[in-house]
Amino acid sequence: MTTYLLAGGGTAGHVNPLLAVADALRERRPDDTVLVLGTREGLEARLVPERGYELLFVDKVPFPRRPDRAAAAFPMRWRRAVGQVRAHLATRGVDAVAGFGGYASAPAYVAARRARVPFVVHEANARPGLANVLGARAAAATGVVFEGTPLRGARVVGMPLRREIAQLDRAGRRAEAAAAFGLDPDRPVLLVFGGSLGARRLNEALAGSWRDVVASGWQVLHATGERNRSAESDTPDYRVVPYLDRMDLALALADAVVSRSGAATVSELSALGIPTVYVPYAVGNGEQALNARGAVAAGAARVIADAEFTPDRVRSEIVPLLGDEGELARMRDAARTVGTVDGAANVVALLDEARGA
Repeated sequence: MTTYLLAGGGTAGHVNPLLAVADALRERRPDDTVLVLGTREGLEARLVPERGYELLFVDKVPFPRRPDRAAAAFPMRWRRAVGQVRAHLATRGVDAVAGFGGYASAPAYVAARRARVPFVVHEANARPGLANVLGARAAAATGVVFEGTPLRGARVVGMPLRREIAQLDRAGRRAEAAAAFGLDPDRPVLLVFGGSLGARRLNEALAGSWRDVVASGWQVLHATGERNRSAESDTPDYRVVPYLDRMDLALALADAVVSRSGAATVSELSALGIPTVYVPYAVGNGEQALNARGAVAAGAARVIADAEFTPDRVRSEIVPLLGDEGELARMRDAARTVGTVDGAANVVALLDEARGA
């Protein structure tokens, strides 16, 4: 029997790939023990127990960005966090550690190195976070989602995907999906979404252009987000929902997508071979534009800058694309060259390699 500790959390971008790897480990050998390390404040505090895994805690210790009171307290808090992880490693007999970024990962990497427990790093974004930059320097193996991610020793392994996405039979689920959203399974569907909270830019652009999309013969499924309900519909061909609690069904139905370009979104859409127009979120450190770069270079997707995504741009670029079946077919084929459904299995293989198994 082997005991694994998977460290990460804070956001869904860290938690979901972690859970996908946890599921892959549990399915492979049910007698192995899979533990998760996270903070009390992150999304993992809810999602991990719901999935049936034991969650071990470590203090949340942000790296200081400026010389202030928090920076002065950092060394003591950091030593305490590393000590907490070392205690978990010892008392639970951990054989290998995998880190996915976030506050829990950095002390896990240091504790594993000091305890001589092999560890691997997985980075989801094209622009890596600080914890993984530091962890990759001593990791037994480092896996990334996107080619060109600047981490030492990085190998492209893909994104560990949720089982319901990785195993999605899009054609077989299409009728069920159409019924769930009240759309016609025999007509093409454009899926538009901007994350759980929505994207105001996407919502405003679609509010002024969805009739043109529908006039071209397409249906639209638009998830506006809980806080950004700006679009309204007066036709059954344009379905507006606040949130997609069955993303698997939405993706089964989608013939093309307009969305932000978070790492998980790009990975899922590429793996499923869905032509996409990405509108990268313009706030942050620019990682969303980088995430989409490989898919665009391969011809699987297009990018429209956030500031340029307007009703007129939908009419001038997206509507003509939807009418070009040859181009959509080429984009579908290209997507399959940059996406993979084997990300979770690939990370498990890294752990096996680290352990010498």
